[in-house]
Amino acid sequence: MATEIVFPEVGESIVEATVARWLKREGEPVVAGEPVVELETEKANVEVPAPRSGVLARIIRREGEDVRVGEVLGVVEEAPVGAEQPPAAPAPEETAGVRAEEGPKATPLARRLAEEAGIDLSKVPASGPGGRVTREDVLAYIERQRAAAQAEAPRPAQPQVGPEVEPAPVRPDTRAAPPRPEAPAWTPPPPPPITRPEAEAPPREVRVRMSRRRQTIARRMLEATQTTAMLTTFNEVDMGAVMEVRRKYREMFQQKYGVSLGIMPFFVKATVAALKAFPKLNAEIQGDEIVHKNYYDIGIAVGATEGLVVPVLRDADKLSFAEIEQKIADFARRAEENKLTLEELQGGTFTITNGGVFGSLLSTPILNPPQVGILGLHRIIDRPVAVNGQVVVRPMMYVALTYDHRLVDGREAVQFLVRIKQLVEDPALLLVEGW
Repeated sequence: MATEIVFPEVGESIVEATVARWLKREGEPVVAGEPVVELETEKANVEVPAPRSGVLARIIRREGEDVRVGEVLGVVEEAPVGAEQPPAAPAPEETAGVRAEEGPKATPLARRLAEEAGIDLSKVPASGPGGRVTREDVLAYIERQRAAAQAEAPRPAQPQVGPEVEPAPVRPDTRAAPPRPEAPAWTPPPPPPITRPEAEAPPREVRVRMSRRRQTIARRMLEATQTTAMLTTFNEVDMGAVMEVRRKYREMFQQKYGVSLGIMPFFVKATVAALKAFPKLNAEIQGDEIVHKNYYDIGIAVGATEGLVVPVLRDADKLSFAEIEQKIADFARRAEENKLTLEELQGGTFTITNGGVFGSLLSTPILNPPQVGILGLHRIIDRPVAVNGQVVVRPMMYVALTYDHRLVDGREAVQFLVRIKQLVEDPALLLVEGW
């Protein structure tokens, strides 16, 4: 009896996916509930389990193909009589370990790029977490191959000059010398045959299909510019007080909670306080109505190798400093491993993005619709500023607020950013706000 493996519903907004890789080959035994195929959706990778125990009889949709919810991916059939029965389904940790040993660990995009370029992934040095080969690793390997091929290419041979013959000493003689025979003209030897290096130079261009996540990012960024009236306002924040708090309590915080105390909890807390003071920045537009939200789900933009993702801190107003740090660290780790769930990536009432971790000094962040506000943080740099009539050097950060001018007026946006500045420059005010 045959049972179909069907692309299940994984979220309200997810209707399409791309087959990233099959975790089992045709003819291999499978166990009910064991992941057999990994799909790449616009937000996260999901694993589809086997509907029953048996043998993976047929793979219908191959890696790289696009599929829609409800389509058949493959077929599982009952194991033949007398065949060895598959073992019980292992724990998720054990399953992940077995799959990792079957071949080099690599992200789906890196695996697809290597296949199209004809590269053996086992020869590509990995720089991703857990020893995974990333897209950048494959591109760097291609570039090294190209450079090596150019270095090994033979250089044109230089013409060789015949040996110089020292003329005999001339003795004075009054008799007429007999005519000397003319020497034949010297002919250079033929150039050596041109031989190609053993390793063919890689192609000058490599065409790679955009991952589904990158396609989604491109579409949503374009939609944001076309469907919202984006405007950005800027300010600067003196980070001295926050840096002092971190200096005094970082070691204690690390020992107690197992994570380092960074700047994000201060900005999350300040953002929630500012949203309560200016609620329009926590709302959204639906048709001709404004939907005000009395909860604070703050999206934290994470720049993973496979593309930007925005996991959400649910009810951020109820989280402690330690819980915020722990959740953000967990988001960053699992984003790189494509382990975030769809539920963690959906929703959100406001977003914070920190380009400073990559060295950005100033930027204009793009909205994450249907949200109407996004806060951009940047690099902290010691700069001379005027304080009480004196020029002093302070750790300063530029902050940017991009907002939807259809709903938020410039006055509210500027005051919102000023409120965040006040709270971060004097963290004790967060206590007054009721934290």
